Amino acid sequence: MELAYIPSPSRGVLYLGPVPLRGYAFCIIIGVFVAVWLGNKRWIARGGRSGTVADIAVWAVPFGLVGGRLYHVITDYELYFSEGRDWVDAFKVWEGGLGIWGAIALGALGAWIGCRRRGIPMPAYADAVAPGIAFAQAIGRWGNWFNQELYGRATDLPWALKITSSADGREPGTYHPTFLYESLWCVGVALLVIWADRRFRLGHGRAFALYVAAYCAGRFWIEYMRVDDAHHILGLRLNNWTALLVFLLAVTYIVVSARKRPGREPVVEPGAGPSGDGEENDEAGETGARAGSAGSSASSGASASAGKGGEGTTPGGADPAGKS
Repeated sequence: MELAYIPSPSRGVLYLGPVPLRGYAFCIIIGVFVAVWLGNKRWIARGGRSGTVADIAVWAVPFGLVGGRLYHVITDYELYFSEGRDWVDAFKVWEGGLGIWGAIALGALGAWIGCRRRGIPMPAYADAVAPGIAFAQAIGRWGNWFNQELYGRATDLPWALKITSSADGREPGTYHPTFLYESLWCVGVALLVIWADRRFRLGHGRAFALYVAAYCAGRFWIEYMRVDDAHHILGLRLNNWTALLVFLLAVTYIVVSARKRPGREPVVEPGAGPSGDGEENDEAGETGARAGSAGSSASSGASASAGKGGEGTTPGGADPAGKS
């Protein structure tokens, strides 16, 4: 007898006339706003100008969406380039398929371009936005709840996710809510980075590296709970190897950076004054408009991707559409 479970929404999209309003897209857009808002507060506390974070996010967000799609297409190439498949489908973002690894990698490239244009050190910017990115991931994962996807093995635990949809090969039942596990882990990662940054005054990209390492540690065990089809190398899923490799790189960076460049950058933005030591001040007045621009960049890709969700599922939580 099922005593308790997490219910799934009856639908993941509402229609305002002919316009679809997708829960998945809203989660991603809200995540972008939170990341920019918190990043702006932290940037000001480090001695930067209000609004700079949002200006650079206008570069980072679109690059991140493209990177997420590229990672999915490359790692699941057989869905588009094998016999009987149409390679044109690789461009149909609205059918789902985004990967966090590619989103962060190419998003970082976009941020680097924005930083170069402003004469800002990229590591300092990365440190400021790191916890906000983790919070954004935590919020974005709830888009999978709206789409009844990204769940794990069947379970009768009280916090099991109740799947009611039978679309796309789903089997109604109760499953491990791996989307929820990752969302809670990301909240913990954000809090860890904020605490460590205040306690140890992390600089030169070490706060961002801590975020990366902590996320990878959680993603490694969460991958074991997923039962969808995936490429395996020496018995481990591809995403397990990716998480392990990126974790090692992040830890190595922290150690080497701490030895070569201890402390923080004295100046993070030209003409904005030295880095601040006090509490993070809320001077985000002009950030809302700039964040709106970044959020708008995310909305089209997120809304399209939510057509089947960033990570579609098949029986038992399989996700042929994307392995984010």
